[in-house]
Formats: sequence, C-alpha cells, structure tokens
Amino acid sequence: MTYDVNKTDDQWRVELDPQEFHVLRQAGTERAWTGELLDEKRDGVYRCRACSNELFRSGTKFDSHCGWPSFYTPLAGDRVELIEDRSLGMVRTEVRCARCGSHLGHVFDDAPQTPTGDRYCMNSVSLTFEPAES
Repeated sequence: MTYDVNKTDDQWRVELDPQEFHVLRQAGTERAWTGELLDEKRDGVYRCRACSNELFRSGTKFDSHCGWPSFYTPLAGDRVELIEDRSLGMVRTEVRCARCGSHLGHVFDDAPQTPTGDRYCMNSVSLTFEPAES
C-alpha cells in the first residue's frame, strides 16, 4: 500500500528512538504493563507517534486488563489499516496507521463489554496523547 507519509528506514531511525523504531517500523511489542499511556484517564486524542495522525479518542478507551492501552473503535475507519498477521504461529489482525504504515498493535473481537465487541490493543510507544483543552 502507498502511504501519505513515506520515509526510508534511515529517515525513521533519525526521528524515532530505538524502542519506537522497533515497535512502529518492525512490528515489535512493548512489554505489558510498562506503557506510559496505559493509565491515562484524561479527555483527549491519541495520535500516531510517527506521523501525528489522529487515531483514537479518549471516550473509546477502556480498561481491558491486558497490559496495553485498549480502545473499542478508532476515530474513523480510514485512520487505521487492518492486516492479517500470521506471525507467532497464530492468526491475528495487525493494526497499522493508515497514513504512514506504522505498527500500532492488534485488534481482537473479545470485548463483549464494549459497544463494538472489539479491543484495539495498542502499544503506548506507538501513540502520543494530546489532552483536550480545558
């Protein structure tokens, strides 16, 4: 797929720290329960750390007890790209930023307590948080 934001790995390495590069550009995963946005409770917007694309609103965030920030829906369907992921010997659905192709996490259909039934399980390091103006 062609993305609006297209950079080489060398360009990404200049902009991202090593952990950010590993997760966002190499589809890595941060350790559970370590992300800075896991317990974020303020109103605001979550953006892609690589390109600042608005991805999720705080109103869709919920505590899924999985160790990563979880949301039940993206801001809009065109903000993320869903890709079949067959790594690790299982079938999952990878979530990427639709603007730059960066890996954000995975989506699972195991959240019956939410309006959509979905759990967008995101790496904190893949996101930035912008609090709502008071």
